Amino acid sequence: MIIFGTKGYLYQLAILTLVCGSCGNPSAHTLRKRVTKFTLFFVPLFPISTKYVTQCTFCGAEQKLVKEQADQLVLQAAGGPAGQAYGQPQQQPYQP
Repeated sequence: MIIFGTKGYLYQLAILTLVCGSCGNPSAHTLRKRVTKFTLFFVPLFPISTKYVTQCTFCGAEQKLVKEQADQLVLQAAGGPAGQAYGQPQQQPYQP
């Protein structure tokens, strides 16, 4: 008898302040990585799929990202070379 299946893992990579594409509010977004692994006898062996998602903390809308976009956002959160966030304009400080 062989017991096999899958198990999902969720990793939070960063928390960023972005303008939401759904509600239009500048709010915190969590950048998460979802990994599904193949298991044999309840032991996770290798990843089957990896997906990256940002979720708005204001309205709960999720936006799927590719690995390159997620890597860019992680660098931005770590204070690396500040690039333009995917699909989101950078917020400028208010000047009277």
